Amino acid sequence: MERLKVIFTKNQISSKVMELGALISRDYKNESVVLICNLKGAFIFLADLCRYISAPLFVDFIATTSYKGTKSTGDVRIIKDLKMDVRGRNILLVEDIIDTGYTIEYIIRYLELHRPKTIKICTLLDKLCMRKVNIDIDYTGFIVADQFLVGYGLDYDERYREMDCIAELILEREKREQ
Repeated sequence: MERLKVIFTKNQISSKVMELGALISRDYKNESVVLICNLKGAFIFLADLCRYISAPLFVDFIATTSYKGTKSTGDVRIIKDLKMDVRGRNILLVEDIIDTGYTIEYIIRYLELHRPKTIKICTLLDKLCMRKVNIDIDYTGFIVADQFLVGYGLDYDERYREMDCIAELILEREKREQ
């Protein structure tokens, strides 16, 4: 059995995405930027974010895997590669959530092989308390605690992505273990 506890409402998320878009627009002004979305979790965030960026932008997608159930395995694999040539271009890597940092570190090392002009990171959620590697995040929406979150693109076994809020998923078996 599962329960959901809302952590961020639709309005809170919308305000934060608008704020992030304004910061990104200011920083890139007249330069173009390639938004690279790490699928699947960040696709809703990316769709909303790009509407608030006034700088010229392009979009591409990469997909990685590192989770089994509710835990990161630490074993990162790219399962969908970029289609766009990003050599000499500004990249903004768009993430739904960063926790240990292993996935984002892996993606950055991979993208550096393509010799972009710059690489910056934008994440909606930062689970800083779980960080295992030192990652500089340029744009952060919300700092979150060690909770398993779903909604607004985040899933649990491919469920809950469609929710317009972000909620903590509480599994009854975890409740008994506490």
